[in-house]
Amino acid sequence: MPRIWLDYCQFLVEQGRITRTRRTFDRALRALPITQHHRIWPLYLQFVRRYPLPETAVRVYRRYLKLSPESAEEYVEYLRSVGRLDEAAVRLARLVNDERFVSKEGKSNYQLWQELCELLSQHPERVRSLDAGAIIRGGLTRFTDQLGRLWGALADCYIRSGHFEKARDVYEEAVQTVMTVRDFTQVFDSYAQFEESVIAAKMETVAELGKEEDEEVELELRLARFEQLMARRPLLLNSVLLRQNPHNVHEWHKRVQLYQGRPEQIINTYTEAVRTVDPFKATGRPHGLWVAFARFYEDNGQLDDARTILTKATRVRFRQVEDLAAVWCEFGEMELRHENYDEALRILRKATALPAKRAEYFDSTEPVQNRLYKSLKVWSMLADLEESLGTFQSTKAVYDRILDLRIATPQIVINYGLFLEEHGYFEESFKAYERGIALFRWPNVADIWHTYLSKFVARYGGRKLERARDLFEQALDGCPPKYAKTIYLLYAKLEEEFGLARHAMGVYERATRAVLPAQQHDMFNIYIKRAAELYGVTHTRPIYQKAIEVLGDDAARELCLRFADMECKLGEVDRARAIYTYCSQICDPRITGTFWQTWKDFEIRHGNEDTIREMLRIKRSVQATYNTQVNFMASQMLKVYSNATGTVSDLAPGQSGLDDMKLLEQRAEQLAAEARRDTPRPPEKVLFVRAEGPREALAALSQQGNPDEIDLGDEDEPEPDEVQLEQKRVPSSVFGGLKDD
Repeated sequence: MPRIWLDYCQFLVEQGRITRTRRTFDRALRALPITQHHRIWPLYLQFVRRYPLPETAVRVYRRYLKLSPESAEEYVEYLRSVGRLDEAAVRLARLVNDERFVSKEGKSNYQLWQELCELLSQHPERVRSLDAGAIIRGGLTRFTDQLGRLWGALADCYIRSGHFEKARDVYEEAVQTVMTVRDFTQVFDSYAQFEESVIAAKMETVAELGKEEDEEVELELRLARFEQLMARRPLLLNSVLLRQNPHNVHEWHKRVQLYQGRPEQIINTYTEAVRTVDPFKATGRPHGLWVAFARFYEDNGQLDDARTILTKATRVRFRQVEDLAAVWCEFGEMELRHENYDEALRILRKATALPAKRAEYFDSTEPVQNRLYKSLKVWSMLADLEESLGTFQSTKAVYDRILDLRIATPQIVINYGLFLEEHGYFEESFKAYERGIALFRWPNVADIWHTYLSKFVARYGGRKLERARDLFEQALDGCPPKYAKTIYLLYAKLEEEFGLARHAMGVYERATRAVLPAQQHDMFNIYIKRAAELYGVTHTRPIYQKAIEVLGDDAARELCLRFADMECKLGEVDRARAIYTYCSQICDPRITGTFWQTWKDFEIRHGNEDTIREMLRIKRSVQATYNTQVNFMASQMLKVYSNATGTVSDLAPGQSGLDDMKLLEQRAEQLAAEARRDTPRPPEKVLFVRAEGPREALAALSQQGNPDEIDLGDEDEPEPDEVQLEQKRVPSSVFGGLKDD
């Protein structure tokens, strides 16, 4: 049945008889059950959109939406296409307010809202049924992440309606309320573009109609307004950032800089800042606002107002003690800048006075005013002022109080000791150092010990040697190896100058065991040098032997060369050769060529053929030993070829399928080939003999001598004849009575 109606309606549509076709569609809808209407409506809607009959189409669409309300977007699109924007806006507003509506085109509620705002803002004169301003303002509270676009749409609506002042009010309200820089940028750019367009239109009007006084004044007014807007941009942007975070101290300082040259605005800004910023929520250092506020009054000569500001700042509950301490220190420095020294001392003494209720420095449950008495910053400034302006007793009392509160640093202790020393209280200064040493552990106590020991030795020298030794032993007890070298050197110097050389050697011996491995080489060098100066070079032999046993290969190799050179200078050639032999075990000929050349030169000067042959034999055996150490070869090749990093397989790129041992063998062959290539050639012409050459040529080649060959003599020489010993008769008196027996 619906097939006949569809064919009939299609036939009439093609005939172009509009009224009869419309009535036929209506008859079909009445005749068919509602479950089959969905087959008729697409052709019916296509028919009404085909002809410019908007009233008919609107009525048909209204009937269709009763059956299929989800197709309202299609109806809205048709209304916009025929210019019936008022009804389109009303229908679109219903869709936006209907929370159950689901778009067939997949649009979200925000997208529908955006279309409505665009429709209202671009055609305000044609949409009369809706209040565009109220609708868009409702969106401002609903879609807070798109405030910039919505404010622009609202202003655009007023601009197109010709209400320029209302549009300007909207822009001003927008730049004063947006919360993000993105929204501010959108609104401000639209605002500036609007002002430029108004000025351009006004200039065109003046150019066409001629200059009149009123028109010219209005143009100047608009230009001044535009310039003021552009000048206000940094301040407006700063306001946006402060609305985001009113506790941002840095932005408040920037706002003050923007008001440079306007004292009243600066004072108002500082006042608003110190009232707004919560120290516990502040980003930055909140005390900086109070200090800058007081500095502003001070720079303008209003010292009493600056004191009032800083006095109020000392009662603020800051989050950290450092903030309150900075305020008190700034208070004292301000008085010092104006040469009110007594007032500065009074302020800092008041700051360090004990509160009624004492609290620990890091106890965040207590206000900072109760914890300020443990602030080292305030105490340090007070100590400096007491040294400069106070008496010896008052300064000493301040330092003693710092030590009693256990808030001193190593530098404070050293300063205290130097202060006492300057006034001639040497024993008191030593007591101060000892009190500081009791407060700290290693490594913080290192500087105190160094200063204490240096001052004590400089003061007493050898007069209190046992006490000095006891101090050095206390310093070395528990001293980490990193800091032991300096103390041992001071200790040894003390023994050399005022004690016994034997004790100094003992100190050096302990030092070689106590310092870091990286410092042992330097320590042994100092030990050897001092032993040679005090006892002679022969006394350094056991030191050399121990150093060679303890140090690593590189350092031991250097000491072996020095040791052998010393023995050679002493004429102990056999000792030197034994040292070279021992050292050869840690010298790979491929890497440490300098050592082998030194040994060779030594044998040329002091040896003979047998010793040279022995050296070459040792060299070959060491070479063979290192050739069998695969891991060592790999590490040395990685060291030589620094660009080859990673595993052993990285030494041969592109041969990942080979075994690591094969790669090492290949690399060893390459190194051997390079070594042969680097070997110096004899000056004579090198002969190449073919395998199939005549025997005479081979015989002649075998007879050719090697010019570099050492003549060691013929091994088959006959042994010398037996030595003929002369016989002599022994006198009979030698035998005595034995001869008769």
